[in-house]
Amino acid sequence: MGRRTQAERDAMTIETGYAVASGALVAAATFFGVLLPALLLDLPGAGDRLLLRAGAVLGTLAFAVRVVHVLWRFPHAGEGRPGPAVQPSQPGRTSPDS
Repeated sequence: MGRRTQAERDAMTIETGYAVASGALVAAATFFGVLLPALLLDLPGAGDRLLLRAGAVLGTLAFAVRVVHVLWRFPHAGEGRPGPAVQPSQPGRTSPDS
């Protein structure tokens, strides 16, 4: 494995930050979505605790799945990424004979 350029390191840092931030939003939405009935309805104490625990577990799972999904799709250095585009020597021409 070769050395990574500064641009590749920066791209990975941004992608990791995006994965964590979007994972946190998905986890929060999942947690509060599961906990919402406990907030709106007058449930017994056991029901509140059950929804709180279920929300925490599902929120954590949603966070992990989102982070893995985002980072898995990020292209790794040199794997399937096209090289720099080749510029034509004479712009506007489609082949050397034209």
